[in-house]
Formats: sequence, C-alpha cells, structure tokens
Amino acid sequence: MPSEAIIGQRRSYDGALCTVRYSGEVAGTTGSWLGVEWDDTSRGKHDGQHRGVRYFSCKSKSPTAASFVRPTRPADARQTFVSALNLKYASDAAKTDDSAPKKQIIISGKVAEEIGFDKIRRQQAQLAELKNVFLDGTQIAYASPPPDQAGSEQSISQVCPKVTELDLSRNLFGQLGTVVDICAELKNLQVLRVKGNRFQNVLEDEKLETAGPVFQNIRELAIDETLLSWPEICHVVSKFPSVNSLFSSANQLSSLSVIPTASFTSTLVSVHMEFNEFTSIADIAPLAAITSLRNIHLKSNRITSITSPSSPTTPVFEKNLAYLDVSYNQISSWSFIDALPTSFPGLTSLRFAHNPIYDNPDLDTTTAAAATSKTTSSTEEAYMLLLARLPPTMKIINFSTITAADRSNAEMFYLSRTARQLSAAPESEEASILSRHRRWAELCDAYGEPAVIRRKEMNPNFLDARLIGVEFHLASGTAGESMATKKTQIPKAFDIYAVKGIVGRLFGVEPLRVRLVWETGEWDPVGGFDEAEEEEGEEGEEGEEGEEGEEGEEGEEGEEGKEGGKAGRWVKRETELRDSPRQFGYCVDGLEVKIRVEVI
Repeated sequence: MPSEAIIGQRRSYDGALCTVRYSGEVAGTTGSWLGVEWDDTSRGKHDGQHRGVRYFSCKSKSPTAASFVRPTRPADARQTFVSALNLKYASDAAKTDDSAPKKQIIISGKVAEEIGFDKIRRQQAQLAELKNVFLDGTQIAYASPPPDQAGSEQSISQVCPKVTELDLSRNLFGQLGTVVDICAELKNLQVLRVKGNRFQNVLEDEKLETAGPVFQNIRELAIDETLLSWPEICHVVSKFPSVNSLFSSANQLSSLSVIPTASFTSTLVSVHMEFNEFTSIADIAPLAAITSLRNIHLKSNRITSITSPSSPTTPVFEKNLAYLDVSYNQISSWSFIDALPTSFPGLTSLRFAHNPIYDNPDLDTTTAAAATSKTTSSTEEAYMLLLARLPPTMKIINFSTITAADRSNAEMFYLSRTARQLSAAPESEEASILSRHRRWAELCDAYGEPAVIRRKEMNPNFLDARLIGVEFHLASGTAGESMATKKTQIPKAFDIYAVKGIVGRLFGVEPLRVRLVWETGEWDPVGGFDEAEEEEGEEGEEGEEGEEGEEGEEGEEGEEGKEGGKAGRWVKRETELRDSPRQFGYCVDGLEVKIRVEVI
C-alpha cells in the first residue's frame, strides 16, 4: 500500500508532475481518491469541482487543471539531489566498457556512427569538475536521503563542489527550504533556476527565513511558472542580496503591489515577466521603485495601454531603464507609442513587433481615406511610423540599430502620410487629427510643412467640377524667374499638348521646349526593400544582445529582422506629363495640382 498522501505533496505519474490537493471520497463512486492539480493543465478534466460539488481549489486558473486518481496508482520514485546527479551525469559512464560491443544507434532507419560519446561520458562522470548542472524534470524531492537511508551517499559539497549554474526546474519540491539545503553546499553558485515547481507556504518557510548567506553570490534567479503571488515573489527575491536578473514569466500576474523595502531594489537590472496577464504599463508601476532597473521584458501579456481606469496616473520609470519589450501584446493605438517617452524617459531600445497596430498601421485611423495605396508592406510602414513617432534618443527598434538615414526617411514618410490624412478630412477636424501626432510641429520645423490639399466635393455637372486648378512654377535656374509662379484653371478634357500651349503663353516660352513635371506631394521608396531586409537580418545579430547583455533572445533576432524591416531611402514622387493626346484629367489626381515647368 502507498504511504499516506499529504495535501500539498508533489507527485509524478509517468513523468507528469502534479500536486495533491484532496484526499477522500467522491460522491457517486466507491473507495478513496486523490484530487490532484496537474502542472500540465491540459491533462486534467475539471478545476476541482466535480458534478456540482467542489472538492478542492487549484492555483492554476485553467478549467482543466485537475482530476482524480486512485491512491493505489504507483507514483514515480522520488530522488535525492545526488542520486539524480549520478543518474544523469555518471550512470552511462559507469556502464561503459570499451571491450563490450557497441550498441547501434539508429536514426530514421539509418545506423549512426558514435564518435566521441565515450569521452563525453567520461568527462561527465567527473562530477567534481562539473560547473553547469541541469537536473530539470528528474523527480528530485530531497536534498539528502531521508532519515531511514541516512549515510547511504556522499554530501553534495563532496560530489560537485564547483557548480556555478544549477537548474532544478520541474521537480518534486514541496518547500523552498529543500532548495536552500541544496544551495547551502554549493558555495560557487551564481545562477539558480527553479522554474515549474510548486512551492507551498513560502511566506512561512523557516529555512528560507534563515537562509542567510546561502544565496549571496547568486546573480540570476528564475522562478517562472511557479504560480507564486507577487508578495511571495518579493519575499523570495529579498533573500538574494546580489540578484541582478529575475525571471518570473507565466505566473498569472495581473498587477503588482508596492514592493516592500528589500535589498533587490538597488541590484536588480533585468526583469522578465513574459506570458503573464498585465493589461497596461500601470500594472507594473511598482517596478519604478527599482532604481537599478535597465531592462523590462513584457512579451506576450495583454497590454493595450500605458494607464488603466483603475490606475489613471502615468507611471514614470528611472532614466536608467533603457530597454522595453512589449511584443506580442494587444496594443492597437499609436497613442501608446506617443506616451512611451513620458513613462520611459531613458528608453533607447524597444521591441514592439506583433501588436495589432504594428500589423495594421491604419488600425486607429479615424478617416478611412487616410489608408493610402500600399507601396510597401504594412510591416515596413509600421516600422517607419514607429520610428518617426519615437524621439531621436531611440537607438534600436526590434533588434535593428537605427541609422541617421533610417530616421530621416521615416520622419519624411510620416509627415507625408499625415498630410494625406489631413487632406482626406475636413478642415474642421485638423486640430483633432494633429492632437494624435505629437511630433508634427517638431518635424515640420526640421523638414518643412508638407502641402495639405483638400479636395472639394461638388456636383459633377457644375463647371468647377470640370476644371483643375493648376499652380505652375518655373524650375530653379530657368530664365524668367521674375514670373516664376502662375495659377490658372484648365479643363480636364484638354490634352497635354493644349496644356503646354497654355504654359507657353503664361511664361513666354516655346511650348515644344517645355517639360512638365507633376509634383504629387507623396513619397516613394528608392531601392528594393528586399535588399534592406537582408541587410537588416545581418545587423539584427548584433542589435539587442549588445544592448542588454541578456540571454534567451538570440533565436528571435533573425525573425525580428524580417518583421521590423528597415525602410529604404524615400524621395518625393514626381510624374512627368509626356506629350500625349490623353486628357489632362486622366494624367493628374485631384482638382488642385502643382506642376513644375522646365525649359529644355
């Protein structure tokens, strides 16, 4: 018979981890049951409530985290740290016999030749030299053998004294005190990962309270997927006086309470809170109290805005904070980007790809006509609009370093695009539109204000509807500059020959020597965007890694290079009106145009 189950005990069935939440009878059945909460929530059938009766509650919010199993079901063997270490790093080496025939390794029906594996096994067998130890998912439950097995194995400090990086993720720890006992014997430990464990009663754990110098050298702590609350996380991290990187992803966090006075507020540099449930930057406002913070990772949350109805005050972070990752969120308005410099005055690097507004740059455009013809992909447009809306202090976007040409091209494109948005709206809406473009005045001062030409709606039967207002101006350096600009109206039905005749009379030049160039006021890319993307993909390998000094993002840099592609160089679009019997109205767009006159 199995030993009596304890509520909160960690178990493993065929490699699937769970926590015992209930022990007893279940209505409508015979015999006893164990109610368990699976770490893999897809394994369960309910959330602790069965046929209308609640037997227990789960830490997970998933509706399928729980199920019942019989107490007689055999559980996987629980291991000590040293037994798991030997099983993973030394068991194969101990069994290796150079004189014994080698077992064939078959992959996809083909025999693979084993080269150098014996050497690797022998190296791994030298446990005393190990520095990086990965024991995730190895059913560890004890730091040392239980009392009835005491003295049956060496201590951790005797077996592997040189460990600097330790991964104890997804094991059978019920208390953090067991982790304290393990780490107490590893004096050189600098990186600790305990992801996917389910620690009980963290705030009352006596061994954690008396940990003292056990964690003093640890710089990186990963407690992802532990489902600890924010107060519990703060309590744990406060026992790590030198920690500078905290990984707390997938912990169901939706908001953070004020951080109690703790040592880590002056040492923490990077916080990873991906795959949580934040909906605004205001939800993480307490992190602003961490004066040393430089990097915040918020990928794959539910963020839509800077503030929220429950937290209307705009949070302001220290100028030390230079990097922010809000990719894969639900941001659907450019107002979020406009407000970023206020909340993050020191921001120099941003990851923003895979948000609704980045996938569809016109998502928050109120004027339907503002959606322009696509000369580039929406992602390329989004990159330029994002860059233009951010201040010159921004150096890296989506892992790509911003050059001076990138910025000027993006800002000119942004001005042109905004001018088209203004042209498509009534003059009465101009102030409202410009209020959503905070850098408009600044960029107009830098590049000149683009022309805003509003097209009047009129009855097509009226004479004005059949005339085009044209402003002709002589190109610089052309004789007769004293008469450089002339305005007139020309019927749409006139052909280009007739238009040149009018120009000849206006400026006193021979019509056949005139070259007409329609200045559209819009912008076109110069050079292929494919080449720009390829160049960016190469640059992306250097981008963010150099900025953060963080691990774990390199695998996505190539992806971002493609998603956040830099634009090529942009120039104003011009169209030459060549000699043709085509009607003038089909050669230009709108009822007000500007044409440059060049005398050949």
